[in-house]
Amino acid sequence: MDKSKRPFLKSKRSFRRRLPPIQSGDRIDYRNMSLISRFISEQGKILSRRVNRLTLKQQRLITIAIKQARILSLLPFLNNEKQFERTESTTKTAGLRARNK
Repeated sequence: MDKSKRPFLKSKRSFRRRLPPIQSGDRIDYRNMSLISRFISEQGKILSRRVNRLTLKQQRLITIAIKQARILSLLPFLNNEKQFERTESTTKTAGLRARNK
């Protein structure tokens, strides 16, 4: 069949190639907090390779660096901001209850 008579042709759309999240000069290290913090969710979880758009080797190095930073107390194991908000609100309400009595 001739190419010009094909009923379903995919249009060749140009797509914008995304820049890699880690540049060649960036060193993946547990001390590089600005780099590591980009690969952690708000809850403190390590983001997946698909979300990060990293290679397998880069993802392994990032994971090891995050775990080392957590062990050395540079990063928290969990992000407890919501928990602190809850405790503050409960202490405020407890103080109000004591005043009302």
